[in-house]
Amino acid sequence: MRFLRRFPSFGRRVIKLFSTNNQSKAHLSPAQLKPPKANQTLKRYLQSNHTSKALLFFRILLRKNPSSIDSFSLMFSLKACTLKSSLVEGKQMHALVINLGFQPIIFLQTSLINMYSAAGNVADAHNMFDEIPSKNLISWTSLISAYVDNQKPTKALQLFREMQMDDLQPDIVTLTVALSACADLGALDMGEWIHAYIRRRKGLNTDICLNNSLINMYSKCGEIGTSRRLFDSMQMKNVTTWTSMIVGHALHGQAEEALQLFTEMKETNKRARKNMRNGKHESSLVLPNDVTFMGVLMACSHAGLVEEGKQHFRSMQEDYNLRPRISHYGCMVDLLCRAGLLTKAYEFIQNMPMPPNAVVWRTLLSASSLQGNSNSKENIKICSEASRQLLELNPNQVGDNVIMSNLYAAKGMWDKKILVREQIKQRRYPGCSSIEVGLDIKQFVAADDQHPCMPKIYEILDHLTRTMRAFDHALWTDIPLE
Repeated sequence: MRFLRRFPSFGRRVIKLFSTNNQSKAHLSPAQLKPPKANQTLKRYLQSNHTSKALLFFRILLRKNPSSIDSFSLMFSLKACTLKSSLVEGKQMHALVINLGFQPIIFLQTSLINMYSAAGNVADAHNMFDEIPSKNLISWTSLISAYVDNQKPTKALQLFREMQMDDLQPDIVTLTVALSACADLGALDMGEWIHAYIRRRKGLNTDICLNNSLINMYSKCGEIGTSRRLFDSMQMKNVTTWTSMIVGHALHGQAEEALQLFTEMKETNKRARKNMRNGKHESSLVLPNDVTFMGVLMACSHAGLVEEGKQHFRSMQEDYNLRPRISHYGCMVDLLCRAGLLTKAYEFIQNMPMPPNAVVWRTLLSASSLQGNSNSKENIKICSEASRQLLELNPNQVGDNVIMSNLYAAKGMWDKKILVREQIKQRRYPGCSSIEVGLDIKQFVAADDQHPCMPKIYEILDHLTRTMRAFDHALWTDIPLE
């Protein structure tokens, strides 16, 4: 699960939970719960990221020595399924847990939630949670994290509130997950409430992960000033801290601040290396990762710094041995497009070492349509190719066709415009929007006649429409005629 990889302390707490006597099965003695050598082998495979070998070893163990399998063996095997995001093997493990009578053990139930979440099956993860008779903080956090990891932050925050109504106080891990949901939604009110809760909660020792989540939340919710003040107040900073702030500045179009912060990060590393050479170890190196360079490239794109962007793109490979991902290539395409270098951007896409995705082609298409010479023959050719690729990669995105329709109209190619507009009518899905009301998130879909508050919504909308029309009429009648 993405959350467990990001916060290993949560995994350690799970291990601590099931190692205590009060979580063990009633008919198992402490001696029987002690992990045998076979479990140590499974653990070593997981630590070296050999998940397939771990599952193969478990199958051999099940066939040749089934009596040696205990709750630890199943936990390690479930972790392997989680890391592989393997739903089929995970369900087989679930059946084995039931057949061997280990289902009442809380850490196995939590591991099953994590496994279903990693496989993208949130429904079964929630069903597993519902079957737990005595839900604790870790099981609640696992389910909340499952919804965050599967891009359902609204439900995650709903569960976060339900957990508190169940008289369970969130810890720093739960709060970190909830802040991630707020960042995804842009739910500033809820994020500020969580921050206030952290400040007033006695005995809550905040860690660097929680502070990083606060920086990320405020950045994504538009409060970049608050985010920067939190960053500046932190004594200890890791790569996530620096990266969150650099990306935050870049997303808000503050290219100069983002690039200056990246320079400070590199200067901090230079000082750390100098101290190490002098025998001082009070500070450690904080090397930029691939996400850091995404923020740097976005900043270069916003500022139109083409050559500097190219230099950073080379630096991540040559100086830091980081292999660019599809998102980095997308940033470079955006950089070239914003600078008006559409032909070079198209050539860059053609020379990419991996197939370009829909985001890359959409960046090129949007930029081509916005250029002053968008009616040129070369631009029409580039747009047509980008549109053709997008139709294959993402046929349900009608916005791409709208761009092509406008281009054809500007060029006077009316037959092609009519053809594209017909395609739009056949494939359009209703629009959706959400708003934050207090600590609640409300979602609306265009032409929705199933919303429980539909009569009141349309009553208010009708009132607003009549009021605006009356105001518009009064405005025009107040204008003196010449």
